[in-house]
Amino acid sequence: MPLFPESAYQQKLPQMHKVLQQFDETKLEDVEGTVRAQMHKKEISSRIKPGMRVAMAVGSRGIQNMALIAKTVAEELKNLGADPFIVPAMGSHGGGTAEGQAAILAGYGITEETMGVPVISSLEVDELGTVECASGTVHVVIDHNANSADMIVPLGRVKPHTDFRGPIESGLCKMLTIGLGKFEGCTRLHHMGAVNFPTLLPDAARLVIEKAPVGFGVAIIENSYDQTYHIETVPADKIHSREPELLKIARSRMSSIMLKEIDALVVQELGKDISGAGMDPNIIGRAARGRLKDFDGPEIQRIFVTGLTESTHGNASGIGLADYVLKSCADSIDLGATATNSVSCGNPEGGRIPIQVQSIKEGVLACLRSGVGVDFDAPKIVYIKNTLQLGEIWVSDALLEEVKKNPNMTLCEECLDIEAVHIV
Repeated sequence: MPLFPESAYQQKLPQMHKVLQQFDETKLEDVEGTVRAQMHKKEISSRIKPGMRVAMAVGSRGIQNMALIAKTVAEELKNLGADPFIVPAMGSHGGGTAEGQAAILAGYGITEETMGVPVISSLEVDELGTVECASGTVHVVIDHNANSADMIVPLGRVKPHTDFRGPIESGLCKMLTIGLGKFEGCTRLHHMGAVNFPTLLPDAARLVIEKAPVGFGVAIIENSYDQTYHIETVPADKIHSREPELLKIARSRMSSIMLKEIDALVVQELGKDISGAGMDPNIIGRAARGRLKDFDGPEIQRIFVTGLTESTHGNASGIGLADYVLKSCADSIDLGATATNSVSCGNPEGGRIPIQVQSIKEGVLACLRSGVGVDFDAPKIVYIKNTLQLGEIWVSDALLEEVKKNPNMTLCEECLDIEAVHIV
């Protein structure tokens, strides 16, 4: 059923223009060599003894070079005489099943065959103890197989979190608690509410480090172009002091949409490999419970999502942040996986399906017609691939003057008819 009378569809959408956003392009040139060097730091290598069973905890985020990093860590552990294996550390992702979580790792090229070490996926957890927060007492658990090893090594990206602000946000502490907590631990922590996370996650991570055999972590930071910028091994006893510094570095490397006002933001793809929220609230300014605190990016009136990433495996948790979704995208959603993730994270809002539209044009028109004070003759439309890759964006005619005034934005000759965009 059409959303509008036939006359409304006669409105012609403006041509879109390719724009390059210039961020700091510094990246790590030798990923493998850096990992090997970090593994041989005395404070790291001295912790590894011959015959040790080492559980490498790997998550579900789409981290660049993750397979290479994991394989190199595994090789260096073996070179030092250890017996490594990999466990998924992704909370409730993968539909909250052992098979689903192993499949996510396989999608990133992380299998027993490619890594040369076993991948052991299970939802069985061990109770470690309790921590207190303003909302009550939390019983902390971690993956049984990891806890049964002689050493645990989390591998994860340090970055600003999507729902809260604190000295420690997304990173090694979150991997040790929510990631290794599997479905049960993830649910328990999120039940306390993200408002408590600035203190709850560090406290829970301290308990894990105290009670479980955590040896060190491998912290990864990416630049604004989704490229590996920094890799650092951090001893367990230094994670809480080092992670805030790594977070500052990560925040300084984040990309953004360098515009002030957007009537309609069209997002080609959403996914858990892009952000825990599907679309990074640090980019769009929207979180599960409203505007992101201290957000200094563009005022975005409406958001329209046209598809999911392949690596999200149908998990569309976070789709609720959008106002409209293309029907073909909605049809591709794994409702079970999305619901499991959204409920266990205490964010049912993120799993709600927005109003479905039949075409790109209908979606853009819906954004414009439901916005406030939109100039239909000069609408401000932006089209992006996803919230992780913002080096190239497309803008409508009404934004060209703003682009030309920004020295970090370059207008290209290439143009695009947004009505004819090919949906992947």
